[in-house]
Amino acid sequence: MPHDDSHSSPQRCAWARTDPLLASYHDAEWGVPERDSRALWEKLMLDGFQAGLSWLTILRKRDAFRAAFEGFVPETVARFTPADVERLMQDAGIVRSRAKIEAAIGNARAYLAMQATGEDFSDFVWGLAGGQPVVNATGTVPTQTPLSEAMSKALKQRGFKFVGPVIVYAWMQATGIVDDHAPDCHCHRSQRRA
Repeated sequence: MPHDDSHSSPQRCAWARTDPLLASYHDAEWGVPERDSRALWEKLMLDGFQAGLSWLTILRKRDAFRAAFEGFVPETVARFTPADVERLMQDAGIVRSRAKIEAAIGNARAYLAMQATGEDFSDFVWGLAGGQPVVNATGTVPTQTPLSEAMSKALKQRGFKFVGPVIVYAWMQATGIVDDHAPDCHCHRSQRRA
């Protein structure tokens, strides 16, 4: 007799099956197109802090990051001083990497410099992607692509740091610029109900 799994949890991408926090993040946020410039910037900063660590580590610390970085408001973070860097280096609730902390502060300044020249962050990144989510139809998930390489290069040209093509690709997945849900995942376009 076939197994009736109609009451079991939905099928998810493999990485989201190992922890309830990952499952919740996967179902509610990951791959959902984000168009808000400030939210895109915050997520890019968190992906930068993830470098060398697991995403679960960052998710568990996300509220502490938001508190430590005063809501990830670029205008506020851009004004952080060396004393703020030292304060953050003592905050056990976040990843205490001086290079990553200083990069986030510099990235706030780069974000504001873009705004000052009339360049909207969301329009910029979505424009590089063609304005719509790039749907990965292969079922295999790369760690970087020509698009993430181009976006990384463009961000670096604007003064951003900790934005290599692998970090940028993970961020593109998280913010829905790329749709990399597995074909059998309930969040994949082919599985969604109209």
